[in-house]
Amino acid sequence: MATVNPDPDFDVVLLGTDIGIYGLARAFHERYGIVSTVISRVIAGPIKNSRIIDTIDIGEDSGRPETLAALEREGKKRKAAGRTTLLLSNADTFSRMLSDQAEWLRQWYVVPAVEGTVLDMVADKVEFAKVCEELDIPTPRTLVQDFSGADAAGWEPAAFDLDFPVVAKPAVGAAYEGLKFEGKQKIYKVDTPQELREIFGRVRGAGFRDRFVVQELIPGDDTAMRSITVYMDSSGEATLLATAQVLLQEHQPLAIGNPAAMVTTPFPELMNQAERFLKHVGYRGFANFDVKLDPRDGVMKFFEMNPRIGRNNYYVTAAGANVAEFITTDLIEKQSHDQVVVRNEVLYSVLPQPLLRRYLSGDAKSLHKRISAKGVHHPLVYPDSLWRKGYVLAAKANFVKKYAKYYPKPTDSGF
Repeated sequence: MATVNPDPDFDVVLLGTDIGIYGLARAFHERYGIVSTVISRVIAGPIKNSRIIDTIDIGEDSGRPETLAALEREGKKRKAAGRTTLLLSNADTFSRMLSDQAEWLRQWYVVPAVEGTVLDMVADKVEFAKVCEELDIPTPRTLVQDFSGADAAGWEPAAFDLDFPVVAKPAVGAAYEGLKFEGKQKIYKVDTPQELREIFGRVRGAGFRDRFVVQELIPGDDTAMRSITVYMDSSGEATLLATAQVLLQEHQPLAIGNPAAMVTTPFPELMNQAERFLKHVGYRGFANFDVKLDPRDGVMKFFEMNPRIGRNNYYVTAAGANVAEFITTDLIEKQSHDQVVVRNEVLYSVLPQPLLRRYLSGDAKSLHKRISAKGVHHPLVYPDSLWRKGYVLAAKANFVKKYAKYYPKPTDSGF
């Protein structure tokens, strides 16, 4: 799709502070010339001092009431000026808030919120696995630890009939994001039953009262991971389908599982399965799936679905399918967009290239060499402020330190 910059007759307000939010703002700026407004509790580096973003800092200690109050102020101001305003987020807690408050917010905004019962289903890794089973979409074997009764004296976690090592993670991200405790990780690789009991003890002590899922560990390194991004429009049709192979993930505790480098590659079967899942549950809006190739049987297995566009959404825009266009055509212009299946191969990476090459071998190294010759797409590398050029250089250098500390030697541990 060609990049054009008409005079847009709408505004964009975003909630968040990470590279995913910058990627969204960049997409709207590239396609429509829009300077987005970002409301955030912290004005972190990815969105700081940008010419394509106006920031509103509501304070690090702000919660839902303060966020809603800021949204009301901005919404009233823009409506009084006769502006149509699109409101987007890219975090589990904000997705839940927009779903809960959608009707109230629609006094001032166009809100692409997922309907509550659908959000409950897709954001819950337990329910997600059940739907996949109904649709014959492969998933890892998944068991559940329920913490709802964890206040009772003598409460003990269950014993699990799974071969160790296993993977443990919260069933619903929004129930876990705000917790603070020593040793907290986004996802846990657990080597022994005793280690699992210790993790559950810390989680219980932090006040978590939802559910954890415990899954078999699928072997294989980061290159076995796949990412799927889909946009389901208001009529329930998939107008955007994009997939990518991960080359390397982040490995620091609170970012484990976040892709750091990917090559966009069409995987038609994964696209079909994701589209079938979303149509089955009646989903609307952006969705992002995590999938892994199981070397034991050659089957792609779906781990989870994020009810949002995802942290690394710019890989789709970089491949030629600007994500801003799909939601704008659907919700602002109220038109049907022809389906776009992303087939271009591009390299998306937030890492210094020497660091990435250090971790690649075999087919992945050959793929990287072939695709990187066409250029590397970094979501934060964009004609912006001088300060941001320095920030991007510092962020790349910081990844060298992070990998040296948390992932010093590439392994085939599968995690």
